[in-house]
Amino acid sequence: MAGHYPPPMVEPITTPQHYVPPSARDLRSQAVHRLQVGAFGLCAMLLLVGLANIITDRVDRNTDVEDPIHEVVAVDAKPKKAASDPLADIGVVPASDPTPTPTPTPTVTAGPRPAPMQSGEPAPLLDQ
Repeated sequence: MAGHYPPPMVEPITTPQHYVPPSARDLRSQAVHRLQVGAFGLCAMLLLVGLANIITDRVDRNTDVEDPIHEVVAVDAKPKKAASDPLADIGVVPASDPTPTPTPTPTVTAGPRPAPMQSGEPAPLLDQ
């Protein structure tokens, strides 16, 4: 029996169908389903944020502790040469990190200070 298929489970629609509004039971099941999906999504996001927080805390905790081998490698390491700009060295372009020249600060010489005023006394006159 070649080409024999089982009969369809649902009869094909041959006539126009009228709209049937969903019942209260259908509406309630849809609302419960939406609440379940939303609650599941919210819980999933909270779990992901909590997991990310745990991972970052562990990374921060591990980076604060220095390995003792770091000190050994630092002692054995050759001193690094400071980065230089060859064009600035020969004077073609200005240096990118110029060293500031110290500027002398003006010194102010103070003359004799007048005595503090007491109530009822006139202020002393300064010699000009």
